[in-house]
Amino acid sequence: MSTAVNESSPTDLSPASRRQVLKALSGLFLALFVSTLSSTVVSSALPKIIGAVHGSQTQYTWVVTATLLTTTATTPIWGKLADLFSKKTLVQAAMAFFMLGALASGISQTAGQLIAARALQGVGVGGAQALVQIVLAAMIPPRERGRYSGYLSSVTATSTIGGPLLGGVVVDTSWLGWRWCFFLGLPLALLALLLLQRTLNLPVLRRENVKIDYLGAALIATGVSVLLIWVSFVDNSFAWASWQTAAMVAGGLALIAAAVWVESRAPEPLVPLAIVRQRTTALAILGSLSVGTAMFGASVFLSQYFQLSRGRTPTEAGLLTIPMMAGILIASTIAGRLISRTGHIKPFVVTGAVLLTAGCAGLGVIDHRTSMIFLGSSMLCVGMGVGMTLQNFVLMVQNTVQLKDVGAASSTVSFFRSLGGTIGVSVLGAVLARHVQDAIAKGTAAAGVSPDSSTAREVVQVAYGDATAQVFLLAAAAAVLAVVAAVLLKPVRLRSSLDLPEKAADQAPSPDRSSA
Repeated sequence: MSTAVNESSPTDLSPASRRQVLKALSGLFLALFVSTLSSTVVSSALPKIIGAVHGSQTQYTWVVTATLLTTTATTPIWGKLADLFSKKTLVQAAMAFFMLGALASGISQTAGQLIAARALQGVGVGGAQALVQIVLAAMIPPRERGRYSGYLSSVTATSTIGGPLLGGVVVDTSWLGWRWCFFLGLPLALLALLLLQRTLNLPVLRRENVKIDYLGAALIATGVSVLLIWVSFVDNSFAWASWQTAAMVAGGLALIAAAVWVESRAPEPLVPLAIVRQRTTALAILGSLSVGTAMFGASVFLSQYFQLSRGRTPTEAGLLTIPMMAGILIASTIAGRLISRTGHIKPFVVTGAVLLTAGCAGLGVIDHRTSMIFLGSSMLCVGMGVGMTLQNFVLMVQNTVQLKDVGAASSTVSFFRSLGGTIGVSVLGAVLARHVQDAIAKGTAAAGVSPDSSTAREVVQVAYGDATAQVFLLAAAAAVLAVVAAVLLKPVRLRSSLDLPEKAADQAPSPDRSSA
């Protein structure tokens, strides 16, 4: 027997209602858990994975970037589809994409195959991450949603904490090997599908004559991809002042400009410009871009730092990132409960943005000998900052739009957060790769040793330590923008109703031009 939860659920949830909602959300939370796990389980294992498939530092970055890119490109599509079709069916479809990508990743033989498989997996990750927030918004009013956002962040934190540890154990266990980093997610994804079938039952509100803006999605994805490819190869395969640079930058910007033009005229825009132009949404987008850059940069490059600069095993690297993950878990849970109790959200977003900036700045001064206590304190600040901002920027936007627009609004903010992560990982990875290459070349030349000799190990450790610090200084600069966005947000009290009052709803801009 399925548990039915619909958009007319009571706005003041009783303990019994909360249990019913949590039961209905069990499959959804598991889907989020396994999709998040798929990203973090790779972080500790990537150095060994790239070595096994004979990949380069650029390919190291693209194993992560490929997933983020397809997650980014498909998030608004999933959000728009959620406003039109069965949310339950869409989550199940997202998990099917995820499982296909995980299987393909596990059997990959080359770095190129692995990058392509991870791109497929990102389609499913984008669906899971976007739809969880959309279903929450369809079931629970914003005031009560703070509590559930805390649960959501707890699930994310648990998978984020467990991922690096699990990945480290897997690659350090000879009878398993790195391929099981991907295979282990398959049974969990299958269980999520079964739970969704049994426990989640939302009514479908269909609209006639609906068109999905696939052209806009293609233009956005292609434009961003071109610019990211340019960032990855400029100053390495070709010069900054070259015809390749001119062609790729001009082409990427032209594609993005065309996407904006298409979105402004589409009857069902993928990224609704009417919502984006609202002050709260625009600032939340700026904040999400910054948080995405800092968060994904930290998760990707810290494990590499611990292994290559500090000589730790993958398992040890996963254990050493626990302070950051614990910060996410503690801050998101406490902040979520306090937001639901008080209805005020801005103080927590501002505090989180400041902590995120401080943590990244602390990591911006590390080297290969930095105290583990200092590293742990900085990571704790980063984690607490992410925990207080990650879901709450989305919640602030959800509080300002009509229920029928929640899918598009939520996925728009998630889209820009993923975009920030995609751009951040690509740019920061390119900076790290170039710094490491130059530092190793200069260090080995000065020492009069071959880059492949055992005596060059300290040179490599110094190079990765200094490069990681540079990466986090750039992340701190990005996090400052999150502070600016959070400070400029208008103080609001979260509403206790699922939808806007009728009068306010009539006045609120809507991205939907085709529906009555």
